Amino acid sequence: MSPTTSTKRAIALAAIPLALTLALAGCGSLNGDESLPGMNRDEAPGSASPTAETLGEFNDADAMFVTMMIPHHEQEVEMSEEILAKDGIDERVLALAEQIQDAQELEIERMESLLDQWEIDDDAEPDDDDDDDDGDGDGWMSERDMEALEAADGAAAERLYLEGLIEGHEAAVEMAKTEMDDGINPDALEVAQGIIDVDTAELATLQDLVAEM
Repeated sequence: MSPTTSTKRAIALAAIPLALTLALAGCGSLNGDESLPGMNRDEAPGSASPTAETLGEFNDADAMFVTMMIPHHEQEVEMSEEILAKDGIDERVLALAEQIQDAQELEIERMESLLDQWEIDDDAEPDDDDDDDDGDGDGWMSERDMEALEAADGAAAERLYLEGLIEGHEAAVEMAKTEMDDGINPDALEVAQGIIDVDTAELATLQDLVAEM
């Protein structure tokens, strides 16, 4: 695992808004003449069941949510791979890491498919000069955090992993709630609701494990 790769994923948030704005501008109006026929929905998010006419429609909130959530999930998968490769880790932590890895890899595939459908490129790379070496408080593990996790063993590694996941899950839930308030795409809204449900449940487990240490 390369800490630099993890950091680049995390600090990609700084580059995403501009890259996303340019991508959306290139696609034309999200709800205008270039949308698929019949795809114009004025109802509030979640106010009606999805139909064939609304499935392809999306707005800026949907695009921002998916584009930001992919690297977030990628980092949590990377963290989980790191803890699964270590010896002396509590079986409950290993089981949780496997659960997170499997579920989030599937969600990444689904969200990448949405970006493909929307013709949005999520491959923007941040400048190296923007490297965030601290990164605390924003739901991301910094390069220093990832290096510490890679170097740690046993209980120390467990604590770094669990505490990093708690911060990451809390950020993911807030991002998903924003999507539920502002998004319109049924698939993106379904992903957001799933994140709220699953991450909220996992947060309780994570906090219990940390409390037992």
